[in-house]
Amino acid sequence: MLEALANAWKVPELRRKLMFTAAMLALYRLGAYIPAPGVNRQTIAAGANTTGNAITNLFGAFTGGAFNNLSVFALGIMPYITAAIVMQLLTVAVPRLQELAKEGETGQQKITQYTRYFTLALGLVQSCAFVLLYMPQVFGATFAVDWLHKFLIIISMTAGVMMIMWLGELISQHGLGNGMSLIITAAILSRAPLAFKALSENGNILTYVSLAIIAVIIVAAIVFVNEGQRRIPITYAKRQVGRRMSQGGTTYLPLKVNMAGVVPILFASALLIVPITITQFAGGGNPTTALGRLAQFFQPGGGPYLILEALLVIMFTYFYTAVQFNPIEHADNLKKTGGYVPGIRPGQPTALYLNQVLTRITLFGAIFLAVIAVLPYLVTGALSLPNTIYIGGTSILIVVGVSLDTVRQLESQLMMRNYEGFLRKR
Repeated sequence: MLEALANAWKVPELRRKLMFTAAMLALYRLGAYIPAPGVNRQTIAAGANTTGNAITNLFGAFTGGAFNNLSVFALGIMPYITAAIVMQLLTVAVPRLQELAKEGETGQQKITQYTRYFTLALGLVQSCAFVLLYMPQVFGATFAVDWLHKFLIIISMTAGVMMIMWLGELISQHGLGNGMSLIITAAILSRAPLAFKALSENGNILTYVSLAIIAVIIVAAIVFVNEGQRRIPITYAKRQVGRRMSQGGTTYLPLKVNMAGVVPILFASALLIVPITITQFAGGGNPTTALGRLAQFFQPGGGPYLILEALLVIMFTYFYTAVQFNPIEHADNLKKTGGYVPGIRPGQPTALYLNQVLTRITLFGAIFLAVIAVLPYLVTGALSLPNTIYIGGTSILIVVGVSLDTVRQLESQLMMRNYEGFLRKR
């Protein structure tokens, strides 16, 4: 692998891409430490002891600490991810967006533009909630700024969301690709030193060994499930195409066990965190009120919260898999190209067969994602770890998945230039 990296560095084009990607990620990390206008270091220090709950730890993990630093990048990449997921779901439900999706690159550019507008709206709404609800409650009198400074903070945080989106698009166009995923991966990895420091102050040998074993098992399981697929054999018969006779053959249609990726966990977490955050900011801190009892009942890490999150993850896994793979469309394409599944009639029977296989393997993938979603809370409780140590199965899933995709992209780039890649074939 080191030899392959050295070969990649020798290729001028790949070297430029690596350096450009590193520069954009460094710029993103720099923005995480630039405070928003009107926020001083005394304000941040005064609220440092309030960052140990599940909500702030979750936001802190996905923003690389920018949320806790009250920086211009405090909202992170989550508004864009939410907007992209919602637009993908609307593409299935709205006929106009379906037509745009079928227009190729031109239609995709319009959908991307709509996603940017939606991201801007979400960033503005979330920055307003952050400034008007979150900061006064957490920091109290230390955040007694006038409306002009509040307006500047809202504008700067909204602009920060759009700049992060722009950096991700630049990485996708001129860097290694998959820019948004690399940004969120960099944010997650940047929190690792703080987690290790907190663990060294609060842990013991048994805790270290247990966490190491759990981490190895989780990574191995994620790689196994992400790479797992059910291969449906496809046979093509000989047929006349113009004056030429096309040769038949046998290939396969790969159906991934985890076709939805990490999207169901992100969507379920976003759906749960919004009402919980609203109830806590609107008086949920008082356990004697109705909102207080509701917020306490659905406190992150509690039994009701974990059960609801697991059910939502399973539901969104099936839903997003249905968005990604249409059995009827694939069956029609096979029928038009002369392909068929051995033992299955073309057309509707093939669609039913593909749907049946996909439903069975998606069940395993959905249960796996649900376990990954609730596992960090169970591990934290079982090992009696403090809230400052956020062991996120979702974070590990994102990091491992993005790492595998990046390795594949470098592998393809090296193979195009006649270099031996990362995955040696023996």
